[in-house]
Amino acid sequence: MVPASQGFSRLNPQQSGTKINSFGERFPINRTLMEVIKGLDGASSEMVERSKTIFFPGDPAERVYLIRRGAVRLSRVYESGEEITVAMLRENSLFGVLSLLTGHRSDRFYHSIAFTRVEIITAPANSVLRAIEADASVALLLLQGLSSRILQTETMIETLTHRDMSSRLVSFLMVLCRDFGVASEKGITIDLKLSHQAIAEAIGSTRVTITRLLGDLKDSGLLTIDKKKITVFDPIALAKRFN
Repeated sequence: MVPASQGFSRLNPQQSGTKINSFGERFPINRTLMEVIKGLDGASSEMVERSKTIFFPGDPAERVYLIRRGAVRLSRVYESGEEITVAMLRENSLFGVLSLLTGHRSDRFYHSIAFTRVEIITAPANSVLRAIEADASVALLLLQGLSSRILQTETMIETLTHRDMSSRLVSFLMVLCRDFGVASEKGITIDLKLSHQAIAEAIGSTRVTITRLLGDLKDSGLLTIDKKKITVFDPIALAKRFN
């Protein structure tokens, strides 16, 4: 079992209720971001099936989204037709905030896809802006959520900088262990059902290549796959083996 202290805990400040910094002391936070978004005018809950699009690039940026359950993939589509993953978002992740940043009606920049079956809470951007004007603590909650989203994007960019596909795969598995991992006696189980095709699309590879590389990792005794769920026996050993 890998202890959470080694960096694979799924706990985050929003979930633990941690409220820090002088701004937070000046404007006490008595609600979670989930509670705030759910309570806004026009807020709703939506279920999106795996592989379905939540929004396309160019769609009007009129709503803000918060993941209640599941995982969402954000990607950028380039003129060449190539689609690159920029973030893998987990529970309590905020996305679709472009209209809040620009201050006016704008279009979506990313392609948002349900990586698993997801439940999302969504609210009109203008309702979010009114809540910020009425209560400064809402701004702090949104800033915390946006900071987490930026860190997730930076992590994914680091993963995709690996030119060697085996290193890219290992780096991606490490990200999934950190964000979606559940500790057990066997190691860390990534709590997502992952097809080889889904992994390939996320890291810019092919299904055939991912099947071969995962087979190599299994033969090396570093992981196992059961019903599309990957268990990494020792993430630290996996990282050292391929770094």
